[in-house]
Order: sequence, then C-alpha cells, then structure tokens
Amino acid sequence: MTDVTEIQQKQKKKALTGNMWIYALGVMGINFAIGLVNSYQAEFFNKILHADLIAVAIIILVAKFVSIFADFIIGNLIDRANFKSGKMRPWILFSAFPLFVFTMFSFAGFRFPDTAGGRVGMYFYITVIIILWNVSMTMADIPSQGMLKMVAGTPDDINNAAGVANTLKSISLACSGVFITIVCMLTGSGDVGWKEYLITSAVLAGIGLALQLLMYFKGKEEYKVNVSSAMSFKEMFRELKGNRMIQIVLFTYLLGFGRNIGLSIAVQASCILIRDGIDLTALGLGYMSGDACSWAIGITSAASSMVTIVLNPMINKKLGEKKYFIIAGFYGFAVCLIGYLVYIFSPETSFARSIWAIFIYQFFLGFAYGPNGYLPMVMTSDIVDYQEWKTGKRTEGTQFAILSMSNKLSNALSVSLGLLLIGAIGYQADKYAEVAKVGYDAAGKLVDRAANIESIHGYVTAGMQNKAWAIYFLLPGLCMLASSLIMFFYKIDDKTKKQMREELALRHAGNAVLSSDGADAAVFGVENPVDAVGIAEAGTEENNG
Repeated sequence: MTDVTEIQQKQKKKALTGNMWIYALGVMGINFAIGLVNSYQAEFFNKILHADLIAVAIIILVAKFVSIFADFIIGNLIDRANFKSGKMRPWILFSAFPLFVFTMFSFAGFRFPDTAGGRVGMYFYITVIIILWNVSMTMADIPSQGMLKMVAGTPDDINNAAGVANTLKSISLACSGVFITIVCMLTGSGDVGWKEYLITSAVLAGIGLALQLLMYFKGKEEYKVNVSSAMSFKEMFRELKGNRMIQIVLFTYLLGFGRNIGLSIAVQASCILIRDGIDLTALGLGYMSGDACSWAIGITSAASSMVTIVLNPMINKKLGEKKYFIIAGFYGFAVCLIGYLVYIFSPETSFARSIWAIFIYQFFLGFAYGPNGYLPMVMTSDIVDYQEWKTGKRTEGTQFAILSMSNKLSNALSVSLGLLLIGAIGYQADKYAEVAKVGYDAAGKLVDRAANIESIHGYVTAGMQNKAWAIYFLLPGLCMLASSLIMFFYKIDDKTKKQMREELALRHAGNAVLSSDGADAAVFGVENPVDAVGIAEAGTEENNG
C-alpha cells in the first residue's frame, strides 16, 4: 500500500512539474509579443512609416492608460464568466489570435500617401493598432497572471512556477533584439528594414501564438481559486486612502519609472550611442549598425541582473525588503552618476565612450535591476498581513490590484516619456536611416565605411550622445534614488513582521475556536469573545492535564 501511495505521489509531482512548465512556456509566448512591440513598434512607425517619434510616444501613452482601464473591464468579465474549460484558460485562447494579429499589424508597413489626408490616415491607423494591441495584451496578461495559483498548490510550488515563468519571461523580452540581428545577417542587410521587421514579427509572434495555445490545450487548472478578480476604481481608491504602506509601493513605482527606461528606448539609444556600429567582419558577420545593434547595448546588464534575480530570496532574507530596496537604489544611483560623468567628460574618441565602456557601465548597473520585480510583490504580501493586523480587515484582492495598476502606470511612463525625451533631443529614426545610407551601394553593401561614419556623425553629434546618455543611463539612477528615499517611510521591518504574524496567528486561532465552539460564550455567560476563547483554551488545558 505504501509503495502504491509513493508511486501516486511521484506521478502527481511529475504531472504538477509538467503543468508548471507548460504554464511558464505560455507566459514566455505572451512576452515574445510584448518584448518585440515594446522595443520596436515606435521605431518601426518612425522609421518605415515616417511618423513623428514624439507623436507616436503620445499615442502610446494614451494607449497604455486605455489598457489600465481595460484591466478592470476584463477582470470583471473573467469574474462573471462561467466556462466548463476553466476560469482563466478560455481567456488564454480568446486573446491568443488577437495578440498575434495585432502584433503582425504593428509591423505590416501599409503605405500612406504623402499628403495631408494620408498623414491623418496614417496616424489614425497607428492609434487604432496601438490601442487594440494594448487591449489584446491586457486580455492575455491578466488570465496568465491569474492562472499562477491554479497550476500549483503550495506556496513553494507557486514560487517555483513563478520563478520558472519569470526566467523564461526575461529571456523572451530580450529575444527580439538578438533575433532581429540574426535576420539581418540572413538577409545580408546591415540595417533593419521593412522586410527584417516583418520576418521577425512573423516568427516571434508565431512562436508566441503556438506557446499560448499550448498553455490552453495542455495546461490544467489543478487548483480552484475562489478569490474574485473583479475590482472597481472606488475600492482601490478607498484602500489607497487609508493604507499608507500600499501608497509607498505605488510611489516607488511612479518615482522609479525610469528604472526600466533603458528597455523602452534601447533601439533608439543603440543608434545614437553606438553610432559607429559594430565591426564583426573578423567573425564573418559583417558590419552592424543602427537598430541592428540594439541587442548589444543591454546585454551585459541582462547578465548581471540575472545574478541578483537568482540571489534575491537569499539577499532579502538577510537584509529585509526595506534595507535591500534602499541599498539597491543608492548603489544604482552611484553607478549611474559615475558612469554618466565619466562618459560626458571624456573625449569623443576615447575608450570611455566606446561600446566596450558601455558594456562595463551596464554590467555594474545590472545588479541594481534584479530586485525591481521581486521586492514589490513580497512587500505587497506583507502589507496584506499588516493591514489586517492594524484594521482587522484583509483586502488581498484590492491591494494586488493596486500593485498591478502601479506596475502598468510605471511602464506607461517609462515607454512614453523615454520616447518623448529621445524625440525632444532631435532624434528621428527616418532621418537617421537616411544619413546611414551614405557609403552603401545600390545592392545595400557597405563600400565606403569612412563616408558612412562621417555622414552619421553629422547627424548624431557628441552633444546628442551626451543627452541620450543622460536619458538612457542617468535618469534610471535618479529614479532609483527617488524611489529609495520614499522607502525610508516603510514600517514593515523584520521585528514588525514577526510581531504581526504571531498576533495574527493567535487571532486566527481564536476565530477558529469561536467558529467550532461557538456555544462556549453562551455556556460560560461571557460577553467578550476573547474571554470566551481564553476560557475555552483553559478548559482544554485542564482536560488534557
């Protein structure tokens, strides 16, 4: 009998592990589209359709706020729906094809006439596509997050599933920059054109669609969750008004929006900061320039941030959320300030302004990025307990909805303001592409690199580089500092957590006694429920004795 039970447990564990991996792969598939669009959509509209970068940034900002409102509509629809195939899985299927279609349309490259009417039509098309893509992304993102607790049972299993999913998510978000460069190599182009964008979007969106469908057809909702996903703005604002700790989480996101600005402008920054391109002829890969180099500008920070992502639980256990957040923020600010000053005060041709120096700056900064996604989740879980401890009310759904909204607001500011600032310093992708054509023959082969570099230098000046470096590297440090300063007001330290959990455990135990032995208070004639609990416990001890 024991052997049979052990075999059943092993089979169940194996099935659970497989389900967790299917879930993680589905999350990866969704983020293939998110990483591609967030990185290249604005550049495509600016470079290929000749839309103004600042105008595109404003449209993106509006679309991001629309997607925040869509969160609540979709959340309520999910809550009210009752499908036989599950609570979250049907929405994974519903969102799969719209996300694929609107990702493809983001890089379709329809031509509009160069007239006043044509320009109006182009901006209308861009607005519709950006809004529909963001709503489709939200329709995929909400159920994929909600499914986490349904594919794993215990907290350890949930953490493992989240860990695998976040790792694959990080890979998929960074994948587009590497893949588009490979496409350029295969097409023999040193620059990214309409063909390279279309091939990249077709392959990545296609893989994403397949993985999302895998999540629906092969994934299972093993555990039922009864927590409502519906949430109103009124409930959230009421919670924010009376919950100082969740206010701090919100402000760490809003003040820290620039922490992720490098991801949103990586393509534009690579054109400006790596203006001479990367010579890979020694590897037989030719000469890469412009947005074909976007993979390079953040590759070292991705490597170092993975170190802290892996070590987050260990570091947090040692320092606690408050100290860890503050130390990471001050460290990030110091690295950004030093790297910024070294860069702008160095001669144009010096090593300090080269791609190799940028690799070094980014590597050291990457260690500060690791806690960004981890600590707010842990803090919000603690705040749920803290608020129950203080008020007697547990508003878990509302507080995690505020966390989600805070994250989306931060991302909206990061993407749109990053592009607005890059446009404000004079960069336009179509103009850059025009000057970057100098030195190439009719077949698209580089024949005069010196002329090419001279032409690019005439547009991308050292002054533009200094301004772009301030946006790309200094602004994240300033935002890290600002968000860390607000954390000094965070009160939930290790001592507080220990006290509140002990008292909550006693409180929950007392409620359980009252629930199971509700007649005790009436029997003993006690009006105070706490006294009833004490009498019941005393009676239990006496009987045991």
